[in-house]
This record gives sequence, C-alpha cells and structure tokens, in this order.
Amino acid sequence: MSLSITLTVNGAERTVALDDPRVTLLDLLRERLDLTGTKKGCDRGQCGACTVLLDGRRVNACLALAVSHDGADILTIEGLARGNELHPVQAAFIAHDALQCGFCTPGQIMSAVGLLAEGQAGDDPERVREGMSGNLCRCGAYAGITEAVLDAQKALNEAGREQAA
Repeated sequence: MSLSITLTVNGAERTVALDDPRVTLLDLLRERLDLTGTKKGCDRGQCGACTVLLDGRRVNACLALAVSHDGADILTIEGLARGNELHPVQAAFIAHDALQCGFCTPGQIMSAVGLLAEGQAGDDPERVREGMSGNLCRCGAYAGITEAVLDAQKALNEAGREQAA
C-alpha cells in the first residue's frame, strides 16, 4: 500500500509516495529528498542532530512520522540561507567558532533559530543553555554556541529595529 504526502520543504512543495507508513521525517528528508544536512545521530530523539523546523516549531525529525505531517511546512539547514547571504545564526556560529567537528552544527543552528523565533532566548546565557539543552555536542563547543545564539539575538533585534524605522 502506497501513501502520498505533500510537504513544503524549504519553500518548495514536494509530493512523495511512501511505501511504508513508518518512514520518519528524517529518513524522508535524507534518503528521498537528498537533504543530508539534517543528521542522523542517535535516532532516538536524544541528541538533537536531526532538529528541523516543522510549521515553525523545533522537532526531532527522527521521532516524527512523515505521514503524520502531510501538508506541513518544513525548514532544514539547506533552506536557511538566502542565496549567498547566511542567516544571522549561521554567521554568528562562524564568528564565535561555535563548532568543532560540525556533525551537530545543523541541528544546533536549527534549534537556535527556533529558540530565537519562540522569543525564549532573551539576553541571558543560562536561558540559552536551557533552551538548547536538547542538542548535544560531543566536542564541547557549548560556550561558543551560547555566545553565537546571544550574538544572533542582538543582530536580529537590530535588523528588526532598522526595518521598523
């Protein structure tokens, strides 16, 4: 039995036939849509490497059944930049050396984007650490990650003020 679902992935509508209703959103993105920026870490929802934004909310794609999200809007790391212009979170991660091996970085960045969009970061490093606690980094780049999120928050606030003026 084949099921067909339609998703908007990084702004483009994609219709995919699923032969198995147990396919996770992570496997659909990586294996069917060739969006391999989203990483498969633990495959149990414990590491955050597979974090994507689903209808604007952070989710672990390894825990989400693709068939359950027919019609959803998905944003992955591949859809974050606008052409050659990095998203402020991506630029802040580079500026603050918020990565080492890079495996967790796509999930960390997507989680940070979600955290900032939720308005949960503020300017408190402890709130950022708590908000990002679902994303693990084996290399221990947490100090740089926290600084990058706080810096991106400032950049986004300044950009918002400039657009409002």
